[in-house]
Amino acid sequence: MPKSALMKEEIKHEILGISLIALAILLLISFYLVPINKTGDPRQMGTIGFFAVRILAGVFGMGRFVIPFIMMALGLLLLRNKPFTFIKQKLLGMIFLFFCIITFLHFYVEVETFNHFIQSGLKGEGGGLIGAVICWLMQKGFGVIGAKILLGALSIVSIVLITDVSLISITKKMTAGIIKVFHRLKIFLDSFLFEEIDEREDKLRKKRAKKSSRKEAREGPVIIANDYNVDESGNWEEHLSVNPIPQPLEIMPFEPIASTPKEKDLTQKNKAKTGEASSYILPSLEILQSVVKIKSPRMNKDITESIRVLEETLESFGVKVKVTQVSCGPAVTRFEMQPCPGVKVSKIVNLADDIALNLAAPVVRIEAPVPGKSVIGIEVPKKEVSTVCFREVLETPQFLQSSSKLTVALGKDITGNPVVADLAAMPHLLIAGATGSGKSVCINTLICSILYKAKPSEVKFLMIDPKMVEMANYNGLPHLISPVVTDPKRAAGALKWIVNEMENRYNIFASTGVKDLYRYNELKQNTGEELPQMVVLIDELSDLMMVAPNDVEDSICRLAQMARAAGIHLVVATQRPSVDVITGLIKANIPSRIAFAVSSQIDSRTILDMAGAEKLLGKGDMLFNPIGAAKPIRVQGVYIAEEDINNIVSHCCSQAKPEYLEGILKGEFSGEDKSMEKDVLFDDAAKLVITTGQASVSLLQRRLRVGYSRAARLMDMLENQGIVGEYEGSKPRNVLVTLEQFERMQEKNS
Repeated sequence: MPKSALMKEEIKHEILGISLIALAILLLISFYLVPINKTGDPRQMGTIGFFAVRILAGVFGMGRFVIPFIMMALGLLLLRNKPFTFIKQKLLGMIFLFFCIITFLHFYVEVETFNHFIQSGLKGEGGGLIGAVICWLMQKGFGVIGAKILLGALSIVSIVLITDVSLISITKKMTAGIIKVFHRLKIFLDSFLFEEIDEREDKLRKKRAKKSSRKEAREGPVIIANDYNVDESGNWEEHLSVNPIPQPLEIMPFEPIASTPKEKDLTQKNKAKTGEASSYILPSLEILQSVVKIKSPRMNKDITESIRVLEETLESFGVKVKVTQVSCGPAVTRFEMQPCPGVKVSKIVNLADDIALNLAAPVVRIEAPVPGKSVIGIEVPKKEVSTVCFREVLETPQFLQSSSKLTVALGKDITGNPVVADLAAMPHLLIAGATGSGKSVCINTLICSILYKAKPSEVKFLMIDPKMVEMANYNGLPHLISPVVTDPKRAAGALKWIVNEMENRYNIFASTGVKDLYRYNELKQNTGEELPQMVVLIDELSDLMMVAPNDVEDSICRLAQMARAAGIHLVVATQRPSVDVITGLIKANIPSRIAFAVSSQIDSRTILDMAGAEKLLGKGDMLFNPIGAAKPIRVQGVYIAEEDINNIVSHCCSQAKPEYLEGILKGEFSGEDKSMEKDVLFDDAAKLVITTGQASVSLLQRRLRVGYSRAARLMDMLENQGIVGEYEGSKPRNVLVTLEQFERMQEKNS
C-alpha cells in the first residue's frame, strides 16, 4: 500500500476515534442530566440528547451506562491505529459481554408473564427491551439456573476475547498477586523486627525449595539458594538460621581403595604397638575455635538491582535473557540465566568485561553452561566475604559420616553447601596458585582433616617442605615416618625411598595373592599385620625441580602411575605453575587438581587445561577439578587458624610418639641395591679429570670419544665415589682427590 494511502487510513481512524470518544462523553452527561423516572428538560442536552437517552433506556435499560465506555474503548483503539482484525476481535468481545450484562440485569426484575417482561424493559428497568427478550427466551429454554450458567460461560469467553489472555494465565496472575502482597507484608515485618527465623520456618523454606525445583527454569520463579529466596516479582526473603544443615554435596563418592600396605618395618612396629594404637583417641572438635555466627546483611535491594542491571545490560547488546536462579555463597553470588532461543553462548561470554563494568564488580567469571543445567552462570564477587571456618565444615554430616580415613574438608561451594572430598578416590592431587592465594592453608586443612579421621597406625605422612616454615608445626607428629624434609637434595632421596617402598608393597601383594592394599588389610586383619595408607606432601615442587628435575619428575610420575593400589597418595603444591615445573608427564598422571588465583590465563591453562583461575579472588577462592568431573567446581576454601593447628598437633603428640624409619633422609633403600654398575671407562675418566684438574662432561666427551649420555653417567659415578664435587651450574666441578689418593682407593676396592 502506498505511503499516502497509509496516511489517509490513519487520519480516518483518528477522526472516527475522536468522534466516538466525544459522543461517549455526551451520552454520559446526558444520562446524568436526563433522569428516566422523571420528566426531563430537553433544553439542557437538546432534543436529540433527550430522546437518545429515552430510547437507549427503553432498549438497553440499566445497560445504557456501559455503552459510553464501549465507545470510548473503541475510540482509543482507533486512535492507536490498531489493525482492523485486532479491533474487530475486541469489539466482538465487548458486544458479547454487553448482552450478557443486560440479560443478567433482567433476571432480578420480578415479572410473571411475557407482557410484564416487555413492559418492564420499556420502562428502563433491568436490561431494557433487548435484555427482557433474551432473558425470557433463556428462562424458557434452559431454566433460571441453566441460563445463568450459560451466561457466565459466555461472559468468560467475552473477557478472553477482550483481554486476549487465557483464563489459566489470569488465574496464575491473580494468585501471584495475592502471594506478592503476603510476601511484601512478611518482608516488611522481618525487616522491622530483624528476627532470626526459627527451625519451623527453616523447614517450610526447604519444602518451598523442593517444590520450586520441580518447576521448569523458564516458568519457575527466581530462587536464591542457601541464604536468600526471591519470588517471581523479585521480592527477596532472607533466611537466617543459627545452625543451618546444608544438603549433601557428593563430589567424590567413596569406594574402598587399597589402604596402603606398609613396609616390613612398619608391620613389625604395628604388631608391637597394637595396644597403644587401640588407646589412641582422635582429636575432639572442642579444641577448635568456636564458629562465630554473624547476621547476614540485608541484600534484598542489592540482589534485585543486580538482576535488573544484568538483564538490561545484556538486552542493550541485543541479548535477551531471564535470570532463573541466584545462588549466594561465602564469597561469590552466581546468577543463573536462561538465554532466549537463538542466542549464542559465545556472545554472552564475550560480554564479561561489559557486565563487570555495569555491575561495578572487579572481575566477573562466566560459566557457560552450568554443569547439569541448561543455563549460563555469571559469578559476581560479594562486597563482604564470609570466612568458612574449619570447625564449621568438620561438624557437617558429610564429613562426620564419611568412612574414608583420607576424607578432606575443602570448603563451601557457591550455593553454601560443604565440599568434602576423599583423597583415596582422587587418588593424587595437584595444588597450584600464586603467592598468598591460599595453597598453604589448603595443605594445612588437608593434613588436619586426616588427623581427625585416622590414627597413626592407619595413615602415615611424608612431608617435604623446601620452604622450611610451612610444615614445621608438624614435627613430632606420631603420623610421620620421618621428620619434615626441608633439604631439596634429601627430598629427592626421600621420593626414591617412597618409590622403592611402593615396589616392596607390590612384592608383598604378589606373594599373598592380592591386588591392592584394601584386600591385603582384609586378609591380615586378624593377624595385626595391616599396613597404613601413606600420604606424600610436597609443599613447593619448583624448589625440588631446580635441584634435581629428572629424579623428582621420574619419582613423581612413577608414584602417580602405580602408587594408588599400594595405598600411597601424592599431594603436590607449587606457586609457580609453569610448564618447566608442572611438566606434561606430571599433569598426565595427576588427574585431580586445585587451582587458586593465578596471574595469567596461561598459568590457569597449565593447571586446569582451561581458563578461569586468573579471575579468582584469592584468599581461599579456588577451582576444584576432581577426577572424572566435566568442569571444575568453584569453592571458598576452609580457613584454619594457627592456634587450631597447634592444638591438633599437641593433642596427637600427647597420644603417641613418632617412630621414624631409618634411611629416608639419607636416600637409603630397604630393597635391592640401586647403585650404578661400574663403567669400563671409569678409571680412564677418573685419571683424566685428576691429571687435567678439570671435571666437565664436555671434556670426557672429547677425550674419551663417547656420547653425552655416557659422559654424564661417568660424571655421576665420579661424584658418587667422591672424586669430583657437586654440580654448580655453568661452573666446572671441583676435583677433590689427587692421583695418589685415587690409586689407594683402587687398591682398597680390589
